[in-house]
Amino acid sequence: MKSVNADFESFLKSGDSIWIISSGRTVFSSQKKGGVSPLLSYIEPSPFMDEVVVFDKVTGNAAALLMKKACCRKVLSPLGSKLATETLKRFGIVRHFMKTVPHIINREGNGMCPFEKMSTGKSPDDFYELVKNNPLFMTIPDRGRQ
Repeated sequence: MKSVNADFESFLKSGDSIWIISSGRTVFSSQKKGGVSPLLSYIEPSPFMDEVVVFDKVTGNAAALLMKKACCRKVLSPLGSKLATETLKRFGIVRHFMKTVPHIINREGNGMCPFEKMSTGKSPDDFYELVKNNPLFMTIPDRGRQ
């Protein structure tokens, strides 16, 4: 059986943006680069029963809130924000970031990621309701399920 660290090394070399592991096997993966879209794709149809480990290429506060909704117990990421660190700590989710930054930067590189802004001060349930009812997220396909 491979270790979490070996799986994380494989994840870093993959083209995927997220892997969700339950009971030692990958139950969800996605190459979608849409901010919180991959997590929403996992959460929306899933009846959560087991705690999961999440490998995420970029973990901001928005992702941290959604990870709580996804029953995440541990997250590993090459990049995480200070806001995400505080949120994960508050919910008792173990985190391993290779690099921590003050906040996730938007795609233009000139300010804070809109999801990071939108999620600040929100509870996991409040943020989930905000984004799941947002017209931009109504057409997220259920992709990547294994």
